[in-house]
Amino acid sequence: MTESDQLPRTVLVVGSGGREHALATAIARDPAVQQVHCAPGNPGTALFATNHPLDIDDGAAVAALARELAVDLVVIGPEAPLVDGVADRVRAAGIPVFGPDAAAARLEGSKAFAKEVMAAAGIPTAAARVCTTIEQTAAALDGFGAPYVVKDDGLAAGKGVVVTDDRDAALAHAQACGQVVIEEYLDGPEVSLFAVTDGTTVLPLQPAQDFKRAYDDDQGPNTGGMGAYTPLDWAPGGLVDETVRTVIQPAVDELRRRGTPFVGLVYAGLALTSKGLRVVEFNARFGDPETQPLLSLLRSPLGQVLYAAATGTLADQPPLVFADGYAVGVVLAAEGYPEAPVKGGVIDGLAQVLVEQPGRVFLAGVGTADGELVASGGRVLAVTGSGPDLDSARTEAYTLLSRLDLPGGFHRTDIAARTAAGELTID
Repeated sequence: MTESDQLPRTVLVVGSGGREHALATAIARDPAVQQVHCAPGNPGTALFATNHPLDIDDGAAVAALARELAVDLVVIGPEAPLVDGVADRVRAAGIPVFGPDAAAARLEGSKAFAKEVMAAAGIPTAAARVCTTIEQTAAALDGFGAPYVVKDDGLAAGKGVVVTDDRDAALAHAQACGQVVIEEYLDGPEVSLFAVTDGTTVLPLQPAQDFKRAYDDDQGPNTGGMGAYTPLDWAPGGLVDETVRTVIQPAVDELRRRGTPFVGLVYAGLALTSKGLRVVEFNARFGDPETQPLLSLLRSPLGQVLYAAATGTLADQPPLVFADGYAVGVVLAAEGYPEAPVKGGVIDGLAQVLVEQPGRVFLAGVGTADGELVASGGRVLAVTGSGPDLDSARTEAYTLLSRLDLPGGFHRTDIAARTAAGELTID
């Protein structure tokens, strides 16, 4: 087999959101990649890739499409199909796939399982109790005290966590979830660190920070994320190396020891507390919206990197390379998000911006109706800006966002603002 035979010339990206739009965009930049397919994709990916209608939770259908297209690599974006075992079906068909099997994806699919892995691997994290009854929950809340941290044990699209001083609200959230994890509150700023892995080798990206609350000044309910930026000048030196050494590599090693090697993207949500680094959560896929600004700066050939992970050859890859400067992503959300987003609103200006500014706007919840681009989800899209400093990157992102209009839509105006002003520092 020649070296060219080991390159991912045709890639299928599974999913339809902003993360998948960003992944497909970055993969299409890889000089080795000749064709990008998306299933189902969105109106943005249709501008440079071939979209295919598909039920992404149907593993057999995903594998069949990958065979039909003769793809070299399948990249599964969202968490639900990973937890449901779609990667297992694709892998069983003999097709390289970037994404963990169902057993390994439990790292995100069950917070109780993630705590079990962390305990076995000696990974620093918040003290926690798994609760299945309201009596257990009440006792755990009283044991840890306010602020109360209540996490749905299963998948909840980024909205299963409540952090509140209101004990009644914490109890109500727990009752609505079923099994929950009650944790001690972690102080300090949070950081997202992604790492590509083939189950043995770990290749980290640069850190990013996202903004979970719906409104400015971290007010309002938790969401799937309202914006993000990278890099983090204020983060301690050596943070990436420390996180790989004490968090990500031990988790990867523990899963391999259990006979369920993790092949894909490990997302470590970290808190830089007064007592040191602690893990807030693990995810089993690229995070949204951090992926958009991160990949806009990535200069390594993403298709080849993901293919190396999928084929167990990641140790042959050099460290990832990012462009100098900064990138900021800002999410436009539909009216009523996250509780009851209003769908169907026409997004004026979007069609023109997608053509004029390729690779700058990533669609998350956008569909078509009567020839118009309309909101079809809570988080509608994310715009990205880049520049030599955070101020210029913020200005570029918000200037681009000002060209779009969604009736009732809203966005945070303070993404990366404190950092740009020098107000966020670590002692």
